[in-house]
Amino acid sequence: MSLRSRLLVGIVLLMASGCAGAQRASSADDEALARVASIHGGAGPWAVAGYRMGAHALRQLGLPVGSFDLEVVHHSPAKVQYTCVADGAAAATGASLGKLNLSLASTASADEVFTTFRNRATGKTITLKPTAAFAARYLNVPRKQLGTAGRDVMTLTDAEVFEVVAVP
Repeated sequence: MSLRSRLLVGIVLLMASGCAGAQRASSADDEALARVASIHGGAGPWAVAGYRMGAHALRQLGLPVGSFDLEVVHHSPAKVQYTCVADGAAAATGASLGKLNLSLASTASADEVFTTFRNRATGKTITLKPTAAFAARYLNVPRKQLGTAGRDVMTLTDAEVFEVVAVP
């Protein structure tokens, strides 16, 4: 086989493996969005942000999905969008009201939305909140565009969706 033919075969193989990687990422995104929708009834941007936050917290705390050692407290006003974050966190972590490891504290203002994740066994905590840029971009998304906006949130970096904060 000539050098040119070998290069072409190599390029085709690289392109094919890149496409397969993109399909795997898309499949993982689809699974995450389906999990959010199964808990929340849809996969809008705020619920997806909660999912991303919950998944990040589990990694940081070294806990598996469904752990009874996890405690999640979401602080927000009692207003749709902000409370959607709690459902997304539940979808990612397996925390629930029934297991008594998910709670909503609706005393915060819209500017003070945050979620604290705690490993009960170790006491380690991490508190995350949507970034100001995220909140501005996804505040009051029209209902018909929620699914598209949620899918967009899956493509953002963690730093574009949330930030780590000290517990107020």
